[in-house]
This record gives sequence, C-alpha cells and structure tokens, in this order.
Amino acid sequence: MSTVSDPVNFSAPSGVDAGLTPKQLVAKYGLSVSGKRPGLVRYVRELWSRRQFIMAFATARLVAQYTTAKLGQVWQVLTPLLNCAVFYLVFGVMMGGSKDIPDYIGWLCIGVFIFQFSQSAVLSGTRAISDNLGLIRALHFPRAALPIAFTIIQLQQLLISMVVLFGIVMFFQLPTMSWLLVIPALILQCTFNTGLALIFARVGAKTSDMAQLMPFLLRAWMYTSGVMYSVKSAVEQWPAFWQAIFRLNPASVYMDLMRYILMPNDYNKAALPDHIWAIALAWAVVVGLAGFVFFWKAEEEYGRG
Repeated sequence: MSTVSDPVNFSAPSGVDAGLTPKQLVAKYGLSVSGKRPGLVRYVRELWSRRQFIMAFATARLVAQYTTAKLGQVWQVLTPLLNCAVFYLVFGVMMGGSKDIPDYIGWLCIGVFIFQFSQSAVLSGTRAISDNLGLIRALHFPRAALPIAFTIIQLQQLLISMVVLFGIVMFFQLPTMSWLLVIPALILQCTFNTGLALIFARVGAKTSDMAQLMPFLLRAWMYTSGVMYSVKSAVEQWPAFWQAIFRLNPASVYMDLMRYILMPNDYNKAALPDHIWAIALAWAVVVGLAGFVFFWKAEEEYGRG
C-alpha cells in the first residue's frame, strides 16, 4: 500500500483524476497517512520481526557505553560495588543497620544490584526517545524497540554484575537449589522494568524536564524501598494499611524475593509478604501490559514537532 505524509496537501491531479477530491484519490489508490499507528496485534508482530535489530542495538550500545573510560566494561561491576561500599559505611556502620540484619553485606549487595536494575531501566527509558530523534526520523520501525532495547542493556549489565554478586553471597551462603529461581525472578522483574521504561519513554518524549526530575524521584523510591534497611522492621508500628502499601512496593517485592532466593534464612523469609510470587507476577503483568499499550497509543507522535 502506498503512503502519503498528508493526504490533503499533495499537488493538484491532472488528466482522468482532475475531477476527484483528495479523499476520493486516497480511496481510489489505497493511500494512507505515513507513520499511521498500526493496530496493536500488527504492532506486536512488527516489533517481533525486528527482534534482531533490538538485540544488535542493545549490544552495540552496551559495548560503546564505556569506551571512553580507561577501565571500560569493569565499571559495570564497579558502580554497584561502590554504591554497596558507601551504603554499608553510612547505614551499616554509622547507623548500625548491620546489627539487626544477618549477613548484612550480602543482604545489602543483593538489594543494591536488584534495585539498580530497575532504576537504570527507568532512567534510560525516560531518555530513549528524546536522545534518539535522529534514528527515529531516519528509519521506520516500532518506536517501542528503543525502550525495550535499553531495558535489555540494563539486563545484560546485571547478568555480568551478578557473577560478582554470587561470589559475595557465597561468603555467607553456599549455593542451594533455590538459586535456580533467580531465572524466573529476573524474568518477572525485567517484564516489570520494561513496562516502566515504556511508560516513562512516552512521558519523557513529551516532557523534556522529566529527565531532570527522574533522579530525584528514583532516589525517593530507593529510600522508601528498603535497599539499605528492612522495610518490615521500619513500618511494623504503622497502621496495617500503610504496612501493606510499603511491603507491596514492587522494588521491595523483587529485592526481598531475590534476597530469600539467594540467602534462604529465617530472617529473609519473614520479610516476604504472603503470596510473594503471585505479587511479583501481578506487578510484571499489569505494568508490562499497561506500559506497552500506553506507549503504543502515542506511536504516531514520536519524533515529530
């Protein structure tokens, strides 16, 4: 099917078509508006057909990300480790948080690595459209490919970093069969992160100031999610409603789930809300689907203006 960028403004027809209106010409030749949003099912098919592009784009961006740094890809591991060191000094030593939590260093490192996965996916998703306008305007592809690709980049970084994380945890806990549950837990969190990235990609494309605001919002999310302290202990004196709100925080859900998978002791088990896998699945499905539909609704608008 042929396309036109604007069916009203093309040149006046001549010959046999001279008496036809623009709408009649569109109907006669099967023309359509260029960049028109496809249906949801067709959009998913187009996205799937470009899966190799998404993976190649993600891998290339990951390799290029640290090319100007002397330590290169080592920063993928050093960044969360340095965060762990700072949080341990402040919250573990100075504020005494390590006294109440068994194997606090391993517990803290799991929280930092898992939360950073969500945090980085949201940050990169927020800028996915605005930072790639040249690519968007030069090539035709489903725009959802960009925030999805950036989420895959963060997943690749996490998988590299988890080699070190496993080494840290093994100082406190020998591997058990529960470690196999890391795979489904990461799949659920990755789905949740992708939905968030899609939501904030659309918001960031329309509101340029969102990229400046996001670090503050994410920092607030981190401090209320129990990365450095136990949420259960912090809110145990609160009304039941607010306890439930804080314990059902998706960041807390995925961190506490991963802590129990890698360090299955009584303390980490007690921190889990009831039906933890059902909650993790619900967050992944609801946010993943809602984020995808929310982003798709504005497909025609990305890169214009």
